[in-house]
Order: sequence, then C-alpha cells, then structure tokens
Amino acid sequence: MTQLETAMAILMQTFDKYAGVEGNKCTLTKSELKTMMEKELPAVIKSAKNPGDVDKLMKALDHNGDSEVDFNEFVILVAAMTCASHDRCPKK
Repeated sequence: MTQLETAMAILMQTFDKYAGVEGNKCTLTKSELKTMMEKELPAVIKSAKNPGDVDKLMKALDHNGDSEVDFNEFVILVAAMTCASHDRCPKK
C-alpha cells in the first residue's frame, strides 16, 4: 500500500476502534469521542482550556443533529485538525 492508502486505512481502523463501544458501531458517542481524543490526540486535550470544549466540538461536528459523530463527521474533524496543524504553506 502507498503511504496515503496506509493513512486512510489507519483512519478507518481508529474510528472503528472507538465506535460502537457503547452501542452503534457506525458512530461515536460524546464519551467515545472524548476517549478517542484522549488516547489518539492527547496534545489537543491537554491544550484545551475549558472542559466543555469536547461538548462544543461534538455540537460542531454533529452536522445531522443525532448527538453522535459518524465516519463522515469524524473525517471532517481529522481534516480540520490536519489543516490547523499544517504550517508549510502561507494561509490565504
């Protein structure tokens, strides 16, 4: 597999690892999202100044309003965080 294919596979595996622990295997609950972020994105959690930030993030990600984050919404989170972390090109 290419590096990009490997990255895509890891993204899917990471979502699947945390989704469904509490129920639906196709979505992340608020608790599952928090656990995933604590384990997979510890620097983000440590830099959060407000404990309610996970709730705000959940609301922002939950485009369809079902109080869960599906895979498409999860990919948006990862893409947004990747863009925020990318400093190789000047921002327009």
